[in-house]
Amino acid sequence: MNNKFDALKDDDSGDHEQDQGSPKDSEKEKLEEDKEQNIIKKKMVVPGPGEHPLQYNYTFWYSRRTPGRPASTQSYEQNIKQIGSFASVEQFWRFYSHMIRPGDLTGHSDFHLFKEGIKPMWEDDANKMGGKWIIRLRKGLASRCWENLILAMLGEQFMVGEEICGAVVSVRFQEDIISIWNKTASDQATTARIRDTLRRVLNLPPNTIMEYKTHTDSIKAWEDFHGLVNASGGR
Repeated sequence: MNNKFDALKDDDSGDHEQDQGSPKDSEKEKLEEDKEQNIIKKKMVVPGPGEHPLQYNYTFWYSRRTPGRPASTQSYEQNIKQIGSFASVEQFWRFYSHMIRPGDLTGHSDFHLFKEGIKPMWEDDANKMGGKWIIRLRKGLASRCWENLILAMLGEQFMVGEEICGAVVSVRFQEDIISIWNKTASDQATTARIRDTLRRVLNLPPNTIMEYKTHTDSIKAWEDFHGLVNASGGR
């Protein structure tokens, strides 16, 4: 189950520019040691004595930005804040019971809950070949739907092995959006099972519109949009 640590592969992205041919053995060993240390850090959270362990460790994240302000991948990554990680049912409730409910958030805010070691970013190694189911909610439903979604995810109700990466609730001015991310966008049987489970755990009406979007398409749409903005002088 090393997939949780796939995101560590390119942590030191600046190193790639400094490669001058093959690194020496000592440098290779140091890189391996650094990687092992990073993995150990990621695995530090463990269930307490007598607690009920989850199948995977998870991390809560929070982000907020000013609408209309130009964004970049770098600024997004800087803006997303890690709240904390947990490994058991009890640790989850200790975090969750002190967190603001999505329905009480203001402005352009997001909560993310992802498996430990996976950043809530399209470009993360665990996410880049995947996609997400998107459901747009009228105001007033986000808190209940978010709680039902994350409890189903933590309880492994989706029954798709290691495919689930995480979930997001996005609070906007006119509506709220929830989504669940998976690793393999091309696996139609898996995405169909996630869709059907999502309908059930959220008790969605049959006419609810659900959209599946690959992260590749999301990146392209983002680049196209920001290319137009830059071409028009940032307006």
